[in-house]
Amino acid sequence: MAAPASLVLGPPLSGPTIPSSSDNLLFELLDSYPDTASLRCAHARMLRLGILSHPHPAGRLVAACCLRPSCRDPAYALRIFRHHVPCPDLYTWNVLIRAHASSGLPHLALLLFSQLLRDSPYRPDKFTFPFAVKAASDASASGEGRALHGMVVKSPFHSDVYVLNSLVHFYGAIGHLEIAQQLFDRIPERDIVSWNTMITAAARVGCCDEALGMFKEMEECEGVTPNDVTVLAALSACGKKGDLEMGRWVRSYVDRGGIRQGLILWNAMLDMYVKCGSLEDAKKLFDWMPQKDTISWTTMLVGLAKAGDFEAAGHLFDEMPSERDIACWNALISAYEQGGRPKESLELFRQALAAEVRPDQVTLVAALSACAQLGAMDMGRWIHTYMNKNGVGLNFHLATSLIDMYSKCGDLEKALEVFHSAGEKDVFVWSAMIAGLGMYGEGKAAIDLFLQMQEARVRPNGVTFINVLASCSHAGLVEEGKRYFEEMLPVYGVEPGIEHYGVMADILARAGRFEEATGLIARMPMTPHASIWGALLGACAIHGNTRLGEEAGDRLLELEPGNDGAYVLLSNLYAKSGRWESVGRLRKEMKDRGVRKEPGCSSMEVDGVVHEFLVGDISHPHRDKVYAKLEEMLWRSKELGYVADVSQVLQDVEGEGARERMLWLHSEKLAMAFGLISTSGPSPIRISKNLRVCEDCHAAAKFVSEAYDREILLRDRYRFHRFSGGRCSCGDFW
Repeated sequence: MAAPASLVLGPPLSGPTIPSSSDNLLFELLDSYPDTASLRCAHARMLRLGILSHPHPAGRLVAACCLRPSCRDPAYALRIFRHHVPCPDLYTWNVLIRAHASSGLPHLALLLFSQLLRDSPYRPDKFTFPFAVKAASDASASGEGRALHGMVVKSPFHSDVYVLNSLVHFYGAIGHLEIAQQLFDRIPERDIVSWNTMITAAARVGCCDEALGMFKEMEECEGVTPNDVTVLAALSACGKKGDLEMGRWVRSYVDRGGIRQGLILWNAMLDMYVKCGSLEDAKKLFDWMPQKDTISWTTMLVGLAKAGDFEAAGHLFDEMPSERDIACWNALISAYEQGGRPKESLELFRQALAAEVRPDQVTLVAALSACAQLGAMDMGRWIHTYMNKNGVGLNFHLATSLIDMYSKCGDLEKALEVFHSAGEKDVFVWSAMIAGLGMYGEGKAAIDLFLQMQEARVRPNGVTFINVLASCSHAGLVEEGKRYFEEMLPVYGVEPGIEHYGVMADILARAGRFEEATGLIARMPMTPHASIWGALLGACAIHGNTRLGEEAGDRLLELEPGNDGAYVLLSNLYAKSGRWESVGRLRKEMKDRGVRKEPGCSSMEVDGVVHEFLVGDISHPHRDKVYAKLEEMLWRSKELGYVADVSQVLQDVEGEGARERMLWLHSEKLAMAFGLISTSGPSPIRISKNLRVCEDCHAAAKFVSEAYDREILLRDRYRFHRFSGGRCSCGDFW
């Protein structure tokens, strides 16, 4: 837009110059110009007059470029500074550092600060330090921030409230709350900014009790009245802590204290209610809010979805008045995926693509996780291809998700390819690949990778050790598992948690070393969790240790009366020993308690469509072909020596034939039959099951792989089984 006539500073550069008496008019116009065109016109006139060599007019021009919202252009200001201002004053340096620190260019702001120290006769003042410290905070430049702190200590501004506030913010931003608190305590006269900075820092690092304590203290002890910024920090602390009572008190304080209210504060209240699990309060506030934006709708959407009310979440999603941005789609896609509804998650992902919404990292991670849950290899591959075609960089999160997806979908080689193609790898990328190898029974390879991780100087964490120990468990590497468990704290500085004890107990019990397993449980520094007793019970079911299994089952059901898996494992124990009266007692107990066994479900993907089978399923459109192939599988397996393991039938059914028939209606076998009629070699048949594969289905899969010369990849709840030529990769140890 051209400058208005009243703001034109004179004729073009080819014309006569304006007289020096108009300098004040020039500066007045700089302070009131409406757009970039007028600013550049003023710049040209100042060049013509030769006054940019003087610090004052140069500073005024640079400040106009940096501070005026209507034509803010720090890059243009920096060009003026470097090419036309030979002797900048401290005001000009400060303006430039401030502009770049506030424009998402903190590293450039720090570079300008260094140039000030090196090239200027001026020393930083009480304005320079806060701008530079802010840049260090935004850049997460710990070393530079500490150096600035050292300079402040030696400067005349070591007690200045504004400088100290900036340092409190810096240490809070990099997670050093203790140093922030020490600086906060040294501020001679703390203002509202001091308190807000400290409370926000405490809330950010999860020290919620401290943040809320300061919120109350500031007014009661020092007479500083909280404002809307303070309330935002307090609400964040309540949400993180899940303290609904305190959150309600903060909201009542807002009403009592006359705090300025608006959309930002209402959204913070809404977020607090959702995180505290009070959907009732959240709905009331949401319905009352006179103004809503995308954040409001998305927050409410997340709350409904996380509460499992997917129907209400879907209705809210459909009712959104404005165009849905990617955050809204992500909220629902992630909620379905995390809520154990991966099919719905992928359907929403497809809808987002159809609506021409560009997925971001959050979308892709959620979609890949849904593919991993379903074993949806085709969709997972498509997402990977989409990433490559659209230049989506392979950051830590996406690399981890791709490795997890390929591992769980049955392509370990592709998972390794992604792992090796990732440049820099963080602890989660390494841990995911270790888990993938362990899932396939490649325990020694998993340990080798763990050693390579240490050579790469990546420090293992608790997740890494869970995966290393699980790899040892799947491969029967008892001594290796014991060694790494014992080395966790003294060698690696990782304290074993309840999950590590659970996996270690599983390693020992699976190997039949029950005395060591029970000894470990007795020595645990924490009360055994349900997972501990579940691991012990599972191993007892494998080895037929009824006495210890009953004890573990009783302990497990005391902690989790509704655990259907415990009833199933106990039933397995009793059925194997022919104690049908005990099986009947357990069934009655389940009925009386309202416990329902999770139905076994096996799924496989064909041409991008996921097909699911339940036990005895007759709902599939190709059921006649499936059951015909099932009969063929049975007699061909019998020809090779298959004998049904009728001890797996948990009902006292008369007749071996009836029991055998019940076994051949298991979902895994139906999925195998469908795989044989819908795919052809050499591609493997990939099946995912939600529960542990039963011993009879495991045996049958070996015979089917030999009879049809097909590789079968079966992923159950715990690991992968690769059947080929009548053998399984697990070595019958699972």
